[in-house]
Amino acid sequence: MAKTVTKIPATINPITRMPIMGRRKRRVAGYARVSTDKDEQFSSYEAQVDYYTKYIQANPEWEFVKVYTDEGISATSTKRRDGFNEMINHALNGKIDLIVTKSVSRFARNTVDSLTTIRKLKEKMVEVYFEKENIWTFESKGELLLTIMSSIAQEESRSISENITWGKRKSASDGKVSLAYKCFLGYDKGPNGLVINEEQAVIVRRIYRDFIAGKTTWTIAEELTAEGILTPGGKEQWRTTTVESILTNEKYKGAALLQKTFTVDYLSKKVKVNEGEVPQYYVEDSHPAIIPPDEWERVQKEIARRRSLGRKYSGNGIFATRIVCGECGAYYGAKVWNSNDKYRRIVWQCNDKFKGKGKDKCTTIHLSEDEIKRRFITAFNILFDSKDEVIANCEMVARLFSDTTDLDEKKDTLLQELEVVSELIQKLIDENASQAQDQGDYMARYNAYVKRYESFNEKFKTIEQEILVRKGRADAFDDFIRVFATVEDKLLDFDDNLWVLTIDKVKVMPNGELRFVFQNGAEIIA
Repeated sequence: MAKTVTKIPATINPITRMPIMGRRKRRVAGYARVSTDKDEQFSSYEAQVDYYTKYIQANPEWEFVKVYTDEGISATSTKRRDGFNEMINHALNGKIDLIVTKSVSRFARNTVDSLTTIRKLKEKMVEVYFEKENIWTFESKGELLLTIMSSIAQEESRSISENITWGKRKSASDGKVSLAYKCFLGYDKGPNGLVINEEQAVIVRRIYRDFIAGKTTWTIAEELTAEGILTPGGKEQWRTTTVESILTNEKYKGAALLQKTFTVDYLSKKVKVNEGEVPQYYVEDSHPAIIPPDEWERVQKEIARRRSLGRKYSGNGIFATRIVCGECGAYYGAKVWNSNDKYRRIVWQCNDKFKGKGKDKCTTIHLSEDEIKRRFITAFNILFDSKDEVIANCEMVARLFSDTTDLDEKKDTLLQELEVVSELIQKLIDENASQAQDQGDYMARYNAYVKRYESFNEKFKTIEQEILVRKGRADAFDDFIRVFATVEDKLLDFDDNLWVLTIDKVKVMPNGELRFVFQNGAEIIA
Protein backbone atom coordinates (compact mmCIF):
# COMPACT_ATOMS: atom_id res chain seq x y z
CA MET A 1 0.00 0.00 0.00
CA ALA A 2 1.50 3.38 -1.06
CA LYS A 3 2.46 5.91 1.60
CA THR A 4 0.59 9.18 1.76
CA VAL A 5 2.68 12.25 2.66
CA THR A 6 0.93 15.50 3.48
CA LYS A 7 3.01 18.70 3.70
CA ILE A 8 2.17 21.02 6.59
CA PRO A 9 3.50 24.48 5.67
CA ALA A 10 5.68 26.40 8.14
CA THR A 11 3.78 29.04 10.00
CA ILE A 12 6.75 30.68 11.81
CA ASN A 13 9.75 32.32 10.17
CA PRO A 14 12.77 30.44 11.68
CA ILE A 15 14.87 33.62 11.63
CA THR A 16 12.46 36.28 12.84
CA ARG A 17 10.06 33.90 14.66
CA MET A 18 7.25 36.01 13.23
CA PRO A 19 4.09 34.30 11.87
CA ILE A 20 4.49 33.79 8.11
CA MET A 21 0.86 34.34 7.33
CA GLY A 22 0.25 36.78 10.14
CA ARG A 23 -0.17 40.48 9.66
CA ARG A 24 1.45 41.63 12.94
CA LYS A 25 4.15 44.13 12.23
CA ARG A 26 7.64 43.78 13.60
CA ARG A 27 8.12 46.02 16.66
CA VAL A 28 11.24 48.09 16.06
CA ALA A 29 13.25 50.44 18.34
CA GLY A 30 16.20 52.68 17.57
CA TYR A 31 19.24 53.39 19.71
CA ALA A 32 21.19 56.67 19.55
CA ARG A 33 24.18 57.76 21.59
CA VAL A 34 26.84 60.48 21.58
CA SER A 35 29.92 60.01 23.76
CA THR A 36 30.25 63.62 24.97
CA ASP A 37 27.82 66.27 26.16
CA LYS A 38 29.54 69.14 24.37
CA ASP A 39 27.48 71.56 22.31
CA GLU A 40 29.01 70.44 19.01
CA GLN A 41 27.75 66.90 19.65
CA PHE A 42 24.20 67.98 20.45
CA SER A 43 23.19 68.36 16.81
CA SER A 44 24.57 64.88 16.07
CA TYR A 45 22.47 63.46 18.90
CA GLU A 46 19.25 65.15 17.74
CA ALA A 47 19.97 64.14 14.15
CA GLN A 48 20.29 60.47 15.15
CA VAL A 49 17.00 60.52 17.05
CA ASP A 50 15.17 62.23 14.18
CA TYR A 51 16.74 59.95 11.57
CA TYR A 52 15.81 56.66 13.26
CA THR A 53 12.33 57.83 14.10
CA LYS A 54 11.63 58.55 10.41
CA TYR A 55 13.63 55.51 9.22
CA ILE A 56 11.53 53.06 11.27
CA GLN A 57 8.20 54.76 10.58
CA ALA A 58 8.91 54.71 6.82
CA ASN A 59 8.92 50.89 6.71
CA PRO A 60 5.30 49.63 6.34
CA GLU A 61 6.21 46.26 7.89
CA TRP A 62 7.60 47.81 11.04
CA GLU A 63 5.83 49.21 14.08
CA PHE A 64 7.73 52.10 15.72
CA VAL A 65 8.34 51.56 19.44
CA LYS A 66 10.78 54.24 20.58
CA VAL A 67 14.25 55.68 20.06
CA TYR A 68 16.24 54.95 23.21
CA THR A 69 19.03 57.43 23.92
CA ASP A 70 22.13 58.13 25.98
CA GLU A 71 23.94 61.48 26.05
CA GLY A 72 27.50 62.09 27.18
CA ILE A 73 28.12 58.44 28.07
CA SER A 74 31.08 56.32 26.98
CA ALA A 75 30.35 52.99 25.31
CA THR A 76 33.21 51.10 26.93
CA SER A 77 30.80 49.77 29.56
CA THR A 78 27.04 49.30 29.66
CA LYS A 79 26.79 49.84 33.44
CA ARG A 80 25.92 53.55 33.41
CA ARG A 81 23.97 53.71 30.15
CA ASP A 82 20.40 54.09 31.38
CA GLY A 83 18.80 54.39 27.94
CA PHE A 84 20.64 51.33 26.64
CA ASN A 85 19.78 49.24 29.72
CA GLU A 86 16.11 50.25 29.53
CA MET A 87 15.98 49.20 25.86
CA ILE A 88 17.57 45.80 26.56
CA ASN A 89 15.16 45.15 29.45
CA HIS A 90 12.17 46.00 27.25
CA ALA A 91 13.51 43.72 24.50
CA LEU A 92 14.07 40.81 26.88
CA ASN A 93 10.54 41.33 28.23
CA GLY A 94 9.02 40.88 24.76
CA LYS A 95 8.28 44.52 23.91
CA ILE A 96 10.76 44.79 21.00
CA ASP A 97 11.50 42.49 18.06
CA LEU A 98 14.25 44.47 16.31
CA ILE A 99 16.79 47.12 17.39
CA VAL A 100 18.27 49.45 14.79
CA THR A 101 21.46 51.42 15.56
CA LYS A 102 24.09 53.34 13.66
CA SER A 103 27.16 51.16 14.18
CA VAL A 104 28.92 48.63 16.39
CA SER A 105 30.88 51.42 18.09
CA ARG A 106 27.62 53.20 19.01
CA PHE A 107 26.30 49.98 20.54
CA ALA A 108 29.41 49.02 22.55
CA ARG A 109 33.19 49.33 22.37
CA ASN A 110 33.62 46.43 24.77
CA THR A 111 33.68 43.10 22.90
CA VAL A 112 32.50 41.07 25.89
CA ASP A 113 29.56 43.40 26.64
CA SER A 114 28.59 43.50 22.97
CA LEU A 115 28.56 39.73 22.36
CA THR A 116 26.96 38.93 25.72
CA THR A 117 24.12 41.35 25.07
CA ILE A 118 23.58 40.16 21.47
CA ARG A 119 23.40 36.51 22.61
CA LYS A 120 20.88 37.34 25.34
CA LEU A 121 18.74 39.09 22.75
CA LYS A 122 19.01 36.19 20.29
CA GLU A 123 17.75 33.80 22.97
CA LYS A 124 14.62 35.94 23.16
CA MET A 125 14.48 36.17 19.33
CA VAL A 126 15.34 39.87 19.26
CA GLU A 127 17.51 40.93 16.33
CA VAL A 128 19.90 43.89 16.08
CA TYR A 129 20.70 45.70 12.84
CA PHE A 130 23.93 47.72 12.57
CA GLU A 131 23.32 50.05 9.66
CA LYS A 132 26.87 51.24 8.94
CA GLU A 133 28.36 47.71 8.82
CA ASN A 134 25.14 46.18 7.36
CA ILE A 135 25.16 43.43 9.99
CA TRP A 136 21.96 41.56 10.89
CA THR A 137 22.59 39.44 13.98
CA PHE A 138 20.22 36.63 12.85
CA GLU A 139 22.26 35.99 9.70
CA SER A 140 24.80 33.14 9.81
CA LYS A 141 27.74 35.50 9.30
CA GLY A 142 26.37 38.07 11.72
CA GLU A 143 28.13 36.96 14.90
CA LEU A 144 31.50 36.50 13.17
CA LEU A 145 31.33 39.98 11.68
CA LEU A 146 30.12 41.37 14.96
CA THR A 147 33.05 39.81 16.86
CA ILE A 148 35.53 41.31 14.41
CA MET A 149 33.92 44.75 14.40
CA SER A 150 33.53 44.83 18.20
CA SER A 151 37.19 43.95 18.64
CA ILE A 152 38.15 46.76 16.24
CA ALA A 153 35.91 49.17 18.12
CA GLN A 154 37.41 48.09 21.46
CA GLU A 155 40.92 48.56 20.11
CA GLU A 156 39.93 52.00 18.83
CA SER A 157 38.64 52.88 22.30
CA ARG A 158 41.90 51.67 23.86
CA SER A 159 43.91 53.76 21.41
CA ILE A 160 41.82 56.87 22.09
CA SER A 161 42.13 56.32 25.85
CA GLU A 162 45.91 55.92 25.63
CA ASN A 163 46.20 59.08 23.54
CA ILE A 164 44.14 61.03 26.06
CA THR A 165 46.18 59.63 28.95
CA TRP A 166 49.44 60.50 27.18
CA GLY A 167 48.15 64.02 26.54
CA LYS A 168 47.22 64.51 30.20
CA ARG A 169 50.57 63.22 31.43
CA LYS A 170 52.45 65.36 28.92
CA SER A 171 50.49 68.41 30.12
CA ALA A 172 51.33 67.48 33.72
CA SER A 173 55.05 67.13 32.94
CA ASP A 174 54.91 70.55 31.25
CA GLY A 175 53.33 72.04 34.37
CA LYS A 176 50.01 72.89 32.73
CA VAL A 177 47.23 73.22 35.31
CA SER A 178 43.55 72.57 34.59
CA LEU A 179 40.53 72.32 36.87
CA ALA A 180 36.97 71.08 36.90
CA TYR A 181 35.92 74.74 37.03
CA LYS A 182 32.23 74.01 37.62
CA CYS A 183 33.08 72.21 40.87
CA PHE A 184 36.02 74.32 42.06
CA LEU A 185 35.45 77.37 44.21
CA GLY A 186 37.46 80.53 43.58
CA TYR A 187 38.82 80.17 40.05
CA ASP A 188 37.58 80.62 36.47
CA LYS A 189 39.17 79.65 33.19
CA GLY A 190 41.05 82.57 31.69
CA PRO A 191 42.75 83.01 28.31
CA ASN A 192 46.14 82.04 29.76
CA GLY A 193 45.14 79.75 32.61
CA LEU A 194 43.43 80.15 35.98
CA VAL A 195 42.06 83.53 37.02
CA ILE A 196 40.59 84.40 40.43
CA ASN A 197 36.82 84.65 40.72
CA GLU A 198 36.74 87.43 43.32
CA GLU A 199 33.16 86.78 44.39
CA GLN A 200 33.95 83.15 45.21
CA ALA A 201 37.41 83.98 46.58
CA VAL A 202 35.73 85.90 49.42
CA ILE A 203 34.17 82.62 50.59
CA VAL A 204 37.49 80.76 50.35
CA ARG A 205 39.29 83.44 52.40
CA ARG A 206 36.50 83.37 54.96
CA ILE A 207 36.85 79.58 55.38
CA TYR A 208 40.59 79.91 56.02
CA ARG A 209 40.10 82.87 58.38
CA ASP A 210 37.40 81.10 60.40
CA PHE A 211 39.51 77.95 60.71
CA ILE A 212 42.54 79.88 61.99
CA ALA A 213 40.22 81.68 64.42
CA GLY A 214 39.49 78.30 66.03
CA LYS A 215 36.28 77.17 64.35
CA THR A 216 35.87 73.51 63.43
CA THR A 217 35.14 72.37 59.89
CA TRP A 218 31.69 71.27 61.11
CA THR A 219 30.91 74.77 62.46
CA ILE A 220 32.12 76.41 59.25
CA ALA A 221 29.98 74.05 57.14
CA GLU A 222 26.90 74.71 59.29
CA GLU A 223 27.31 78.49 59.06
CA LEU A 224 27.78 78.46 55.27
CA THR A 225 24.68 76.28 54.88
CA ALA A 226 22.61 78.51 57.18
CA GLU A 227 23.58 81.60 55.15
CA GLY A 228 22.50 79.97 51.88
CA ILE A 229 25.97 79.98 50.33
CA LEU A 230 26.24 77.27 47.68
CA THR A 231 28.96 74.61 47.70
CA PRO A 232 31.53 74.34 44.87
CA GLY A 233 29.18 71.80 43.25
CA GLY A 234 26.19 74.13 43.52
CA LYS A 235 24.51 72.28 46.41
CA GLU A 236 22.84 73.93 49.40
CA GLN A 237 24.22 71.58 52.08
CA TRP A 238 27.88 71.97 53.01
CA ARG A 239 29.76 68.95 54.36
CA THR A 240 32.84 68.91 56.58
CA THR A 241 34.67 66.97 53.86
CA THR A 242 34.04 69.85 51.41
CA VAL A 243 35.47 72.39 53.86
CA GLU A 244 38.46 70.12 54.55
CA SER A 245 39.18 69.72 50.83
CA ILE A 246 39.26 73.52 50.42
CA LEU A 247 41.54 73.92 53.44
CA THR A 248 44.04 71.32 52.19
CA ASN A 249 44.07 72.05 48.45
CA GLU A 250 47.45 73.51 47.48
CA LYS A 251 45.94 75.29 44.46
CA TYR A 252 44.65 78.02 46.77
CA LYS A 253 48.26 79.06 47.54
CA GLY A 254 49.09 79.28 43.83
CA ALA A 255 50.71 75.85 43.47
CA ALA A 256 49.50 72.61 41.91
CA LEU A 257 50.20 68.93 42.53
CA LEU A 258 49.38 67.19 39.25
CA GLN A 259 48.26 63.57 38.76
CA LYS A 260 46.84 63.03 42.24
CA THR A 261 44.68 60.33 40.66
CA PHE A 262 44.85 58.21 37.53
CA THR A 263 42.56 55.96 35.47
CA VAL A 264 43.34 52.28 36.07
CA ASP A 265 42.05 51.00 32.72
CA TYR A 266 40.05 52.32 29.80
CA LEU A 267 37.21 49.78 30.06
CA SER A 268 36.16 50.18 33.70
CA LYS A 269 37.13 53.89 33.83
CA LYS A 270 38.04 53.24 37.48
CA VAL A 271 39.93 56.18 39.01
CA LYS A 272 42.48 55.45 41.76
CA VAL A 273 44.41 57.71 44.12
CA ASN A 274 48.01 57.88 42.92
CA GLU A 275 50.16 56.18 45.56
CA GLY A 276 53.29 56.20 43.41
CA GLU A 277 52.08 54.13 40.47
CA VAL A 278 52.54 57.04 38.04
CA PRO A 279 54.73 60.18 38.31
CA GLN A 280 53.45 63.31 40.02
CA TYR A 281 54.48 66.89 39.30
CA TYR A 282 54.49 69.80 41.77
CA VAL A 283 54.25 73.21 40.11
CA GLU A 284 54.97 76.31 42.19
CA ASP A 285 53.61 79.75 41.25
CA SER A 286 51.49 78.13 38.55
CA HIS A 287 48.63 80.64 38.95
CA PRO A 288 47.49 83.55 41.17
CA ALA A 289 47.10 82.64 44.85
CA ILE A 290 43.88 83.31 46.78
CA ILE A 291 45.54 82.42 50.11
CA PRO A 292 49.12 83.64 50.83
CA PRO A 293 51.50 80.61 50.98
CA ASP A 294 52.57 81.29 54.58
CA GLU A 295 48.91 81.44 55.71
CA TRP A 296 48.17 78.20 53.82
CA GLU A 297 51.10 76.50 55.58
CA ARG A 298 49.83 77.73 58.97
CA VAL A 299 46.47 76.15 58.25
CA GLN A 300 48.15 72.80 57.44
CA LYS A 301 50.03 72.91 60.73
CA GLU A 302 46.85 73.77 62.63
CA ILE A 303 45.11 70.83 60.94
CA ALA A 304 47.96 68.56 62.07
CA ARG A 305 47.81 70.00 65.60
CA ARG A 306 44.09 69.37 65.90
CA ARG A 307 44.43 65.83 64.58
CA SER A 308 47.10 65.11 67.17
CA LEU A 309 44.67 66.25 69.88
CA GLY A 310 41.90 64.05 68.49
CA ARG A 311 38.58 64.38 70.27
CA LYS A 312 40.12 66.74 72.85
CA TYR A 313 39.96 69.61 70.37
CA SER A 314 37.13 72.09 70.90
CA GLY A 315 36.19 74.75 68.39
CA ASN A 316 35.12 77.27 71.01
CA GLY A 317 37.36 80.07 69.78
CA ILE A 318 41.07 80.77 69.63
CA PHE A 319 41.71 79.83 73.27
CA ALA A 320 40.44 76.26 72.88
CA THR A 321 43.07 73.54 73.55
CA ARG A 322 45.81 76.14 74.14
CA ILE A 323 45.23 76.83 77.85
CA VAL A 324 46.35 74.00 80.15
CA CYS A 325 45.87 73.44 83.86
CA GLY A 326 49.31 73.47 85.49
CA GLU A 327 48.06 71.26 88.32
CA CYS A 328 46.27 68.32 86.65
CA GLY A 329 47.24 68.79 82.97
CA ALA A 330 43.66 69.02 81.65
CA TYR A 331 42.66 71.64 79.08
CA TYR A 332 40.71 74.73 80.04
CA GLY A 333 37.24 75.02 78.50
CA ALA A 334 34.73 77.83 78.07
CA LYS A 335 31.91 77.85 80.64
CA VAL A 336 28.83 80.10 80.73
CA TRP A 337 28.03 81.61 84.13
CA ASN A 338 24.63 83.12 85.00
CA SER A 339 23.30 82.15 81.59
CA ASN A 340 19.74 83.25 82.32
CA ASP A 341 20.26 86.74 83.73
CA LYS A 342 21.96 90.04 82.95
CA TYR A 343 25.19 88.91 84.67
CA ARG A 344 25.78 86.27 82.00
CA ARG A 345 29.46 85.87 81.12
CA ILE A 346 31.91 83.35 79.66
CA VAL A 347 34.84 82.15 81.76
CA TRP A 348 37.59 79.63 81.11
CA GLN A 349 38.32 77.00 83.73
CA CYS A 350 39.90 73.56 84.04
CA ASN A 351 37.66 70.93 82.48
CA ASP A 352 38.52 68.49 85.30
CA LYS A 353 38.13 71.03 88.12
CA PHE A 354 35.21 69.25 89.80
CA LYS A 355 36.18 65.66 89.04
CA GLY A 356 38.44 65.28 92.06
CA LYS A 357 37.45 65.34 95.73
CA GLY A 358 39.10 66.85 98.81
CA LYS A 359 42.86 67.21 98.35
CA ASP A 360 42.61 65.80 94.79
CA LYS A 361 40.33 68.63 93.69
CA CYS A 362 41.95 71.00 91.18
CA THR A 363 42.60 74.44 92.69
CA THR A 364 43.63 76.49 89.63
CA ILE A 365 41.74 79.74 89.03
CA HIS A 366 39.16 80.50 86.37
CA LEU A 367 39.93 83.19 83.77
CA SER A 368 37.89 85.70 81.82
CA GLU A 369 38.75 86.27 78.17
CA ASP A 370 39.72 89.86 78.96
CA GLU A 371 42.18 88.60 81.60
CA ILE A 372 43.76 86.13 79.15
CA LYS A 373 44.12 88.86 76.51
CA ARG A 374 45.58 91.39 78.98
CA ARG A 375 48.17 88.94 80.27
CA PHE A 376 49.09 87.83 76.71
CA ILE A 377 49.84 91.46 75.80
CA THR A 378 52.10 91.71 78.88
CA ALA A 379 53.94 88.47 78.06
CA PHE A 380 54.35 89.34 74.39
CA ASN A 381 55.74 92.78 75.20
CA ILE A 382 58.26 91.24 77.62
CA LEU A 383 59.45 89.00 74.80
CA PHE A 384 59.44 91.96 72.38
CA ASP A 385 61.88 93.88 74.63
CA SER A 386 64.54 91.38 73.50
CA LYS A 387 63.35 91.19 69.88
CA ASP A 388 66.76 91.20 68.17
CA GLU A 389 68.22 88.68 70.60
CA VAL A 390 65.16 86.42 70.31
CA ILE A 391 65.31 86.44 66.50
CA ALA A 392 69.06 85.76 66.49
CA ASN A 393 68.65 82.81 68.88
CA CYS A 394 65.77 81.43 66.82
CA GLU A 395 67.83 81.66 63.63
CA MET A 396 70.70 79.80 65.28
CA VAL A 397 68.41 77.04 66.59
CA ALA A 398 66.65 76.76 63.20
CA ARG A 399 70.05 76.25 61.52
CA LEU A 400 70.96 73.54 64.01
CA PHE A 401 67.70 71.69 63.43
CA SER A 402 67.99 72.11 59.65
CA ASP A 403 71.44 70.50 59.57
CA THR A 404 70.70 66.78 59.32
CA THR A 405 74.06 65.81 57.79
CA ASP A 406 74.84 63.23 60.48
CA LEU A 407 71.43 61.59 60.10
CA ASP A 408 71.63 61.67 56.30
CA GLU A 409 74.95 59.79 56.43
CA LYS A 410 73.47 57.12 58.72
CA LYS A 411 70.45 56.89 56.44
CA ASP A 412 72.64 56.36 53.34
CA THR A 413 74.66 53.67 55.13
CA LEU A 414 71.50 51.82 56.16
CA LEU A 415 70.11 52.11 52.65
CA GLN A 416 73.23 50.43 51.28
CA GLU A 417 72.90 47.66 53.88
CA LEU A 418 69.27 47.14 52.90
CA GLU A 419 70.22 46.83 49.23
CA VAL A 420 72.95 44.27 50.03
CA VAL A 421 70.60 42.14 52.17
CA SER A 422 67.88 42.37 49.48
CA GLU A 423 70.33 41.05 46.88
CA LEU A 424 71.39 38.20 49.21
CA ILE A 425 67.74 37.22 49.77
CA GLN A 426 67.03 37.27 46.03
CA LYS A 427 70.17 35.23 45.30
CA LEU A 428 69.15 32.68 47.93
CA ILE A 429 65.65 32.38 46.42
CA ASP A 430 67.06 31.96 42.89
CA GLU A 431 69.49 29.24 44.04
CA ASN A 432 66.69 27.37 45.78
CA ALA A 433 64.57 27.54 42.64
CA SER A 434 67.35 26.18 40.36
CA GLN A 435 69.20 23.74 42.63
CA ALA A 436 68.12 20.98 45.00
CA GLN A 437 68.78 22.08 48.59
CA ASP A 438 67.98 21.05 52.11
CA GLN A 439 64.82 23.07 52.80
CA GLY A 440 65.45 23.26 56.53
CA ASP A 441 68.85 24.84 55.91
CA TYR A 442 67.34 27.10 53.23
CA MET A 443 64.60 28.39 55.56
CA ALA A 444 67.08 29.01 58.37
CA ARG A 445 69.28 31.14 56.10
CA TYR A 446 66.24 32.87 54.59
CA ASN A 447 64.77 33.78 58.00
CA ALA A 448 68.17 35.06 59.18
CA TYR A 449 68.41 37.38 56.18
CA VAL A 450 64.81 38.58 56.65
CA LYS A 451 65.44 39.28 60.34
CA ARG A 452 68.58 41.22 59.41
CA TYR A 453 66.64 43.19 56.77
CA GLU A 454 63.84 44.05 59.19
CA SER A 455 66.36 45.25 61.78
CA PHE A 456 68.04 47.59 59.27
CA ASN A 457 64.66 48.76 57.98
CA GLU A 458 63.45 49.61 61.48
CA LYS A 459 66.56 51.72 62.08
CA PHE A 460 66.10 53.35 58.68
CA LYS A 461 62.52 54.35 59.49
CA THR A 462 63.56 55.70 62.91
CA ILE A 463 66.19 57.94 61.33
CA GLU A 464 63.75 59.10 58.64
CA GLN A 465 61.27 60.07 61.36
CA GLU A 466 63.98 61.90 63.32
CA ILE A 467 64.90 63.87 60.19
CA LEU A 468 61.26 64.85 59.71
CA VAL A 469 60.96 65.93 63.35
CA ARG A 470 64.10 68.07 63.09
CA LYS A 471 62.95 69.73 59.89
CA GLY A 472 59.52 70.29 61.39
CA ARG A 473 61.04 72.05 64.39
CA ALA A 474 63.25 74.12 62.09
CA ASP A 475 60.15 75.14 60.12
CA ALA A 476 58.39 76.08 63.37
CA PHE A 477 61.25 78.42 64.31
CA ASP A 478 61.31 79.91 60.80
CA ASP A 479 57.56 80.55 61.02
CA PHE A 480 57.96 82.21 64.41
CA ILE A 481 60.77 84.43 63.11
CA ARG A 482 58.70 85.45 60.07
CA VAL A 483 55.73 86.49 62.25
CA PHE A 484 57.71 88.01 65.14
CA ALA A 485 59.91 90.08 62.81
CA THR A 486 56.88 91.84 61.28
CA VAL A 487 55.85 93.33 64.66
CA GLU A 488 57.27 96.85 64.76
CA ASP A 489 56.21 97.99 68.22
CA LYS A 490 54.81 96.76 71.51
CA LEU A 491 51.21 95.63 71.58
CA LEU A 492 48.54 97.98 72.85
CA ASP A 493 45.57 95.80 71.87
CA PHE A 494 45.06 92.05 71.68
CA ASP A 495 45.80 90.58 68.23
CA ASP A 496 44.03 87.30 67.34
CA ASN A 497 46.56 86.39 64.64
CA LEU A 498 49.58 86.95 66.88
CA TRP A 499 48.00 84.75 69.54
CA VAL A 500 47.36 81.92 67.09
CA LEU A 501 50.74 82.21 65.35
CA THR A 502 53.04 82.68 68.34
CA ILE A 503 51.51 80.82 71.30
CA ASP A 504 52.06 77.09 71.78
CA LYS A 505 50.24 76.83 75.11
CA VAL A 506 49.52 78.66 78.36
CA LYS A 507 49.96 76.92 81.70
CA VAL A 508 47.72 78.13 84.53
CA MET A 509 49.49 77.58 87.85
CA PRO A 510 47.78 77.08 91.26
CA ASN A 511 49.24 80.40 92.51
CA GLY A 512 47.50 82.28 89.68
CA GLU A 513 50.54 82.66 87.43
CA LEU A 514 50.11 82.26 83.68
CA ARG A 515 53.15 80.78 81.94
CA PHE A 516 53.02 81.64 78.24
CA VAL A 517 54.99 79.12 76.18
CA PHE A 518 55.74 80.61 72.75
CA GLN A 519 56.34 78.68 69.54
CA ASN A 520 60.09 79.29 69.85
CA GLY A 521 60.13 77.57 73.26
CA ALA A 522 60.42 80.79 75.30
CA GLU A 523 58.40 80.74 78.54
CA ILE A 524 57.20 84.09 79.93
CA ILE A 525 55.36 84.47 83.25
CA ALA A 526 52.63 87.12 83.33
